[in-house]
Amino acid sequence: MAMGSIRASGSGDDDLDTAPMSEINVTPMVDVMLVLLIIFMVAAPLMTTGVPVQLPKTAAAKVAQSQKPVEVTIDKDGKPSIAKEVFTNETLVPRLRAMAAENKDQVMLVRGDKDVAYGKIMEVMGLVGQAGFTKVSLIAQSPGGPAPGGPAPGAPAAAPANGAAR
Repeated sequence: MAMGSIRASGSGDDDLDTAPMSEINVTPMVDVMLVLLIIFMVAAPLMTTGVPVQLPKTAAAKVAQSQKPVEVTIDKDGKPSIAKEVFTNETLVPRLRAMAAENKDQVMLVRGDKDVAYGKIMEVMGLVGQAGFTKVSLIAQSPGGPAPGGPAPGAPAAAPANGAAR
């Protein structure tokens, strides 16, 4: 650390107006950071490569795919529907409870029109939760937009609601 003196301005007495000034020399810190950067740049590709192994063959059956998630869609008018069957809030709950009785672990996706109020979408999500489903997610459109004739590649972009989806 370098120590020097600096004169305080605005005073007539030059002998008494000196104060110590301290400066931090950052050159060694920059040198160390550059060395660390180079080390990590060289080491990073080595970390991603694994040990090559020959996997054994098996006669076991493939693991079954999980069930296709059920979508609850909310149109512009705020009316919920499941598989093109339109419901009211009163008729939706019994239908959801019947579905939950069949499979409580079914993944439920809630998809709302962008013009529907947020409160309406949260109300329908609450109804899905009340029916007994624990895996409820929202569907959002990716920034690139949907592909013609269907959802965007990798869609549905589902976000867990209240940490319920696992």
